[in-house]
Amino acid sequence: MKHSRTDTLSRADLETILAVTRALAAPFDLPTMLAEVAAAAQRVLRAERSSVWLYDATAGELVVTVASDLGTLRIPAGRGLVGACARDRQLINVPDCHADARFDASVDRLTGFYTRCSLTLPLIDDRGELVGVLQLLNKHGGVFSPDDEALGLALAAQCAVALSRVRMTAALLEGERLKQELQLARAVQQATLPAALPRVAGYAMQALFLPADLTGGDTYDLALIDQGLLLVLADATGHGIAPALSVTRMQAMLRTAFGLGASLEVAFRHTNDQLALTLPDGRFVTAFVGLLDPAGHCLRFLSGGQGPILHYVASQGCCTVYRATSFPLGAAVIQQLRPAVELAFEPGDWLLLLSDGVYEQADAAGDNFGRQRVEAMVASANAASPAALADQLMAALRAHAGSAPQEDDITAVLLKRLAADPGRAD
Repeated sequence: MKHSRTDTLSRADLETILAVTRALAAPFDLPTMLAEVAAAAQRVLRAERSSVWLYDATAGELVVTVASDLGTLRIPAGRGLVGACARDRQLINVPDCHADARFDASVDRLTGFYTRCSLTLPLIDDRGELVGVLQLLNKHGGVFSPDDEALGLALAAQCAVALSRVRMTAALLEGERLKQELQLARAVQQATLPAALPRVAGYAMQALFLPADLTGGDTYDLALIDQGLLLVLADATGHGIAPALSVTRMQAMLRTAFGLGASLEVAFRHTNDQLALTLPDGRFVTAFVGLLDPAGHCLRFLSGGQGPILHYVASQGCCTVYRATSFPLGAAVIQQLRPAVELAFEPGDWLLLLSDGVYEQADAAGDNFGRQRVEAMVASANAASPAALADQLMAALRAHAGSAPQEDDITAVLLKRLAADPGRAD
């Protein structure tokens, strides 16, 4: 019958391992646990030095943080004896390291330590995952024996489980912390949205915002200001906390500029140029910014990369489609601003501002919802209120998507000039 090396453990060895296991069962943070593992291995195997290298699967590297004279050091998995141990998941016992081609002497040169012999063991947890590598250097009084190998393997198994437990606990705590931060960011973002839609004689409006994550990269604004009815729909690159901060900043800049009496053009240009100076490279915001004169029934707008913009003309029974007037906000400083687009609103006309999350919502086969479906919906439901059309739009999106997930934020601003009863604003 074949016996493994762990079968050779003596009673004293087993008692030592049990003592280490009990010690490692205490609630440690990761740095403390790493130090405990290294100290226990060094003590049990009577080595001059020990180190624990954690395996970073994402980077394909091994990271050491507990060897006192190394600081934090990263090496590619596969380099040196430690890397070979991680790559092959096999114990490596080398009685003369400088005679072994796998030995990397650069660490010795870095620290001034002279390595005679080494015992390097893979740390594999109870799920069979590589956690890291434990390395012992310079056995007191000689080289590491087969008995040391057996003891080392048993010790490594216990250390791997303990390290895995600490890392999983840390990941859970980090996940909970991140979740709380996302919930706070969501609350902040929701607070920037209008608490109630403005009431404008002769018009009805509706807006919706459905982020793909806890926070989204979209936003909208509907507000009566001195210059008229402000309409904004914006979409920052990506979704999550960073894009949410980008659109929130953009919205605050616009409100500040308009509050100081700026025109549409001045507010748009000022906001763009400030974002261009402050947003990280590769970040930008697509944004529609419009001002409606409710008395003159004229809408003037500028659009930084946001489109298509749909104007349903009731007298023609179809949509006129407008494109963006400039590049996305924050992409570059504006050298010359194009003139604002002007739309005349007749009774029964609609303005439909929809984010990419509507048009690009795919079904299980990859077919996008698309602009034509939106145009057909408003043409067939032009007598409906904006609130009713928003409900129909969401129902159609859900039916189209089926089992396919929502990949992007969904945001809509719908404005309608009422055909009659100008005192109504539902």
